[in-house]
Amino acid sequence: MYMHLTTKSRNIKTGPMPVTTTSRVTCPDACPFKDDGCYADGGPLRLFWDKVTSGEAGKPFDAACDDIAALPDGTLWRHDQAGDLPGVGNDIDRPKLDRLTAANRGKRGFTYTHKPLTPANAAAIAAANDAGFTINLSANNPAHADTLADSGVGPVVTVLALEYQRRNDRAGWAETMTEYRDRLATLPQTTPGGRRIAVCPATYRDDVSCMTCQLCQRRGRGVIVGFPAHGVSKRRVNAIASSD
Repeated sequence: MYMHLTTKSRNIKTGPMPVTTTSRVTCPDACPFKDDGCYADGGPLRLFWDKVTSGEAGKPFDAACDDIAALPDGTLWRHDQAGDLPGVGNDIDRPKLDRLTAANRGKRGFTYTHKPLTPANAAAIAAANDAGFTINLSANNPAHADTLADSGVGPVVTVLALEYQRRNDRAGWAETMTEYRDRLATLPQTTPGGRRIAVCPATYRDDVSCMTCQLCQRRGRGVIVGFPAHGVSKRRVNAIASSD
């Protein structure tokens, strides 16, 4: 298992923050987007992810954790722009996750996971969250978000249907912010269980990134963060996000 730390991302959505990329072997079969809808399977990120997976880029996991530990205290960083928590497939490698959590001590790391909440996985994720490494549970749709939130294991994010996306074309935004907000107000603002949904602002504003928003890093935020379907297979993602 290899991992690469990019100390200054060029991704406009994250902003110029440190990000990691982890081998494909970590992706769980439980994720409905695996090999069929994952945003990381498109463009330059896919090519780089393949290099990390093969060991052409990056370092063995423990050595990469040393790089994370060397980041200055207080650093906001994102784990896994591609990949998932350490461990093959659906399983979390608890010692490696504990190692990653320790490397984050004094820093402000956050990530997302589609690993299923087996008892062992849930315990590992909860322990990491309690120790200051924010792991968001990734839901396939708002109804699934309720199920994950009921577990109490960690904060939750969800994929949203395409209708939540600000309309754009190749020339730029096709909707003004006022038009988008007016249309967004007509869509459900909560999950079926009544939990408030906050659409990720970096998906509809040019002046916001993970580095400026930081909502996903806050474990006790009290809202479900939603990401409208995007990427090269957004129609496939939309079908899952729109299901009950």
